Amino acid sequence: MTPSPELRLMAKVARLYYEQGLRQTEIADRLDLSQSRVSRLLKQAEKEGIVRTTVAVPQGFYPELEDRLQVVYGLREVVVADCDADDDQDALRAIGAAAASYLETTVMPGEILGISSWSETLLAMLDNMHPLSRPTAEAVVQILGGSGNPSAEGHATRLTSRLTQLVGGEARFLPAPGVVGSRASRRALLDDPFVGAAMQWMDEITLALVGIGAPTPSKLLAASGNVFTEAELDELKELGAVGDICLRFFDADGVPVASALDERVIGIDLERLKRPKRTVALAGGPRKYDAIQGALRGRFVNVLITDRFTAKRLAGDWQPVPSTFTEGMRS
Repeated sequence: MTPSPELRLMAKVARLYYEQGLRQTEIADRLDLSQSRVSRLLKQAEKEGIVRTTVAVPQGFYPELEDRLQVVYGLREVVVADCDADDDQDALRAIGAAAASYLETTVMPGEILGISSWSETLLAMLDNMHPLSRPTAEAVVQILGGSGNPSAEGHATRLTSRLTQLVGGEARFLPAPGVVGSRASRRALLDDPFVGAAMQWMDEITLALVGIGAPTPSKLLAASGNVFTEAELDELKELGAVGDICLRFFDADGVPVASALDERVIGIDLERLKRPKRTVALAGGPRKYDAIQGALRGRFVNVLITDRFTAKRLAGDWQPVPSTFTEGMRS
């Protein structure tokens, strides 16, 4: 049975308060919650039996693994989704559901959200989300060009417009392709007042939502037409590229890959991606492991939502050490 997102949040708050000794104001800041909600969650945790003389972590959650990845990669937060099989499709479904719960419980009043185009994982998140009872976001900004093959273009529009319907605010679209044919074409499009305004909106984002891509594009991205040729992808691999965020490629150490191809992309760049308070990556599965690790090493994101198999690989040989708080409480 899929664990309740409220139970996960109760357990997280309880561990920070009782095990790590954080004050309620510190917990509120770290988890992007109000202090009053932190207080209510602690009281609910007692009623649910999560807080007794120990913190009883509900089955299907991996708080020690999350804490380990936060420390190893210097992340603000990690959410590890439970899944049954170590494959890309099972990971996609689990991450989508976990990301929906995360977003539903952490969007703050006045947030300006940024969302990438052409991500199957972000689509899975939206398919699992429920409208906020009190929509509070100010705007949702598209951070990668969404024009492309008409048969696939609806997916990019859906990501921005559907998220706006769920969290509130104004939808701000980027009316351009993700990849154009030449540097000159990109310059011409950036001179367009509507495209230029959309690019400026990216500086206002407080919470960015992105996928992490492997060098071989997903079926959705390939169908969109916003891809490089096989020869160009081979060139990127020769330069050491292991993955991309918003079609901005980087190597295994998280160093951006310098290429003329970068000058044909219309969307947010990797440095600008570091500016929001939270940049949340949704990614997992065996195919994307190298890309995820490269993105974490580059510090392009500070929140990771991934599956338990990928999380364990990222943690290396680490094994949890039983403590007086958790021993015997997890399966």
